[in-house]
Amino acid sequence: MVLKKWEDLPDFMRIPEVKPYYEVLEKKKISLFFKRVFDLVIGIILLVLLSPVFLLLAIAIKIDSKGPVFYRQIRVTQYGKEFRIHKFRTMCEDADKIGTLVTVDNDPRITRVGKIIRKIRLDETSQVLDIISGNMSFIGTRPEAVKYVNQYKPEYNATLLLPAGLTSEASIRFKDEEKLISEDSNIDDVYLNQILPSKMLLNLKGINSFCLKHDILTIFRTMFTVLVK
Repeated sequence: MVLKKWEDLPDFMRIPEVKPYYEVLEKKKISLFFKRVFDLVIGIILLVLLSPVFLLLAIAIKIDSKGPVFYRQIRVTQYGKEFRIHKFRTMCEDADKIGTLVTVDNDPRITRVGKIIRKIRLDETSQVLDIISGNMSFIGTRPEAVKYVNQYKPEYNATLLLPAGLTSEASIRFKDEEKLISEDSNIDDVYLNQILPSKMLLNLKGINSFCLKHDILTIFRTMFTVLVK
């Protein structure tokens, strides 16, 4: 994982609010290199081991409801790059067109198989494909939709110094995020003004304390959280 030179960053990131976080990461280039090596090696191993599970999930999704196996919404990752994320589809086809981008508690768009997949977080496992490609990392800020990134406060752009992540401290703390948003509320307003700021505070702290050992510990804590749930 290579950290670009400050002068090569996109204009929207080359701002005073991002500079302190950049300086922290600039001193950890070796750790960033091994972070990418870790992502690639473990990602390939997991892809091989999980292939049978992926096949079963694909079959179940196709039998249960009409639509593709994967949900490929455009998300934002390192340096503001847009990519199509791989998530096993847990909602009805064209769910984005009949509701918000944020999922609420007891969302009616979720399919029968989708409820089971989401409960044990298997919908996220296909993102190992995005990790291998370099669009994501095991640990990092969860990839947000473009509409939310466009409304970031200046400091939040520091989270784009690193690839988006499969999990993080914020993911662990907000594991039940859907329950915090009621269907009859202004979903975007609640997410942008109440949930996102708290998550970003944790994500920014994660940049300041970044080290590979901490990343590995977060992976095990995430696994424990999912198993307990």
